[in-house]
Amino acid sequence: MGRHSLPDRHGRRTAAPRPRARRRKVAIAAVLVLSVAGGTVAAIEGGLLSFRPTCQDSAVRLRVAAAPDISPALKSAADYVHAKDVTSDGRCMDIEVTAQETYEIVDALRSKDKSGTDFDIWVPDSSVWVDQITADTKAASVTQSGFVASSPVGIAMIPSAAKTLGWPEKTYTWTELTGAALQDDSLKLGAGDPARSATGLLALTRLTSAAGQTKDGGTQAAVLAQALSQRTAESDSQLLETLPRDLSGTEQGNPKRNQALILSEQAAFAYNTEADGGDDLQLFYPEDGSPHLDYPFTLVDETRLTTDETRAALRFMTLLGEPEGRQILEKHGFRTDDDETPDALVTRAGGRAPQPYAETAAQPASAREVQEALGMWTITVQSARLTTVVDASASMANPVPGTDRSRMDVTKASLLQALATFSPEDEIGLWEFSTKLDGERDYRVLVPTERLGDRAGDGTQRDRLAAAFNDLEPVADGSTGLYDTTLAAYKEAIASYGNGKFNALVILTDGVNEDPGSVSRSELIAELQRFTDPEHPVPLIAIAVGPDADKDEVDQIAKATGGSGHQVTDPSEIHSVILKAIVLAGSRS
Repeated sequence: MGRHSLPDRHGRRTAAPRPRARRRKVAIAAVLVLSVAGGTVAAIEGGLLSFRPTCQDSAVRLRVAAAPDISPALKSAADYVHAKDVTSDGRCMDIEVTAQETYEIVDALRSKDKSGTDFDIWVPDSSVWVDQITADTKAASVTQSGFVASSPVGIAMIPSAAKTLGWPEKTYTWTELTGAALQDDSLKLGAGDPARSATGLLALTRLTSAAGQTKDGGTQAAVLAQALSQRTAESDSQLLETLPRDLSGTEQGNPKRNQALILSEQAAFAYNTEADGGDDLQLFYPEDGSPHLDYPFTLVDETRLTTDETRAALRFMTLLGEPEGRQILEKHGFRTDDDETPDALVTRAGGRAPQPYAETAAQPASAREVQEALGMWTITVQSARLTTVVDASASMANPVPGTDRSRMDVTKASLLQALATFSPEDEIGLWEFSTKLDGERDYRVLVPTERLGDRAGDGTQRDRLAAAFNDLEPVADGSTGLYDTTLAAYKEAIASYGNGKFNALVILTDGVNEDPGSVSRSELIAELQRFTDPEHPVPLIAIAVGPDADKDEVDQIAKATGGSGHQVTDPSEIHSVILKAIVLAGSRS
């Protein structure tokens, strides 16, 4: 897992780009587009993007799909454009804003027929979704052009719950705050599903990163995720509906209602504003930094947009960074300048000094940290049944460049790291393979695939598996019996399919098949396709370790099962690759 730095208590540090930088990026983006179209200097000096009192010709029509929390603000901005005759190249702009859950748009952008993507601009609540789409080669093309607003994520509580935790004087880290909430049976903590909610995902990433700095951090993070999974909602709007209907009434103790929520500042602002004088939510800002929703302004399939549409889209984005646009966004509870924390907004959202509402994490979570958190969430919530098959051929004794350890040593360490992220409900097993390890068979079952929490001798299945990982050693003069092993392991995984779990087969190899008596590659792929059952999917996650492995080969084999092939030059990357592959397989199921 990666690490986050703690905030500098003597100065602000922002997780999202500072708005001044954002506005600079907006200008650069606009200049680049105009430059490609031709006449950059003439466009700017001639006032092509300026306000015009009248319209010429027909209006440029733009369709905007936006996250539900920011869509009201964007609709107000669109109304302003219409009322004030804001123009682009002398033409009016007709902007239609539609609110749609971000996860639904992500699914549509990833779908084969791209249905449901009949919009020109997408403004999700976080760039983590844009990163996922741009990383998916089969998804629609999106171009992130800038950021229009931000909102920190914290934990909102009903007044009585906040009082028991010492709000506002007492401050907490993320792990302390969630730990306090989860340990108190009378304090129910709800969160958006990290697979569908950016607030839930960013908070989970922050929590797993913080937990990673402690002893047994992976296990702690998995336990925390398991506890959070009991009270998740598909969207932040649904999450707010889990609060007591009367924040000061007797329903506070209702076990079906949440007394605390992982929530954005803007969502708390909107909730308290709508309450109109009633009891408000009170907001904790974790002292080790609040991740920010950053609302990226994104063009969808830019190549199909006309020059006029592209210019108009960028004109609308620049408007949102101008005083009129910023005023609209701030009225709806969004921050537009991290250098100037709006105290009135914070107060309405339920924040108050000495809560560190002006401090944020030093850096936003990396794509790898987000992917690992989402992978851990997937296997924690759904529970997994994984059989890990490890290459034990002689080449695994080769040293890893830049270290004094062998490929097998680093592979074992990475597998042990991955093991720590699984919960007691997960089922994990271990095979090793080379050539003729068990009579004529190229493979040997070291630990049957069973529940990690089950007793096994003097310990648990987890203890047994950890010991087996540690005992893995390359076989002297052993070759790579990849094909027969893969087929046998896949047949066993299909035969022992665990209902209600995420089933997968993980194979790690540092070479190509070296068993001349095995099935051919084409025969293996045909057999894998024959055994694949859509009703009981078992994707094969094939990882080519080191420079000698054939990434194209493992990719072809894995795709026959609906899985994916990966290559790592450093075996220490195995842990994050497994989690990434799990998320990818889960999104395709």
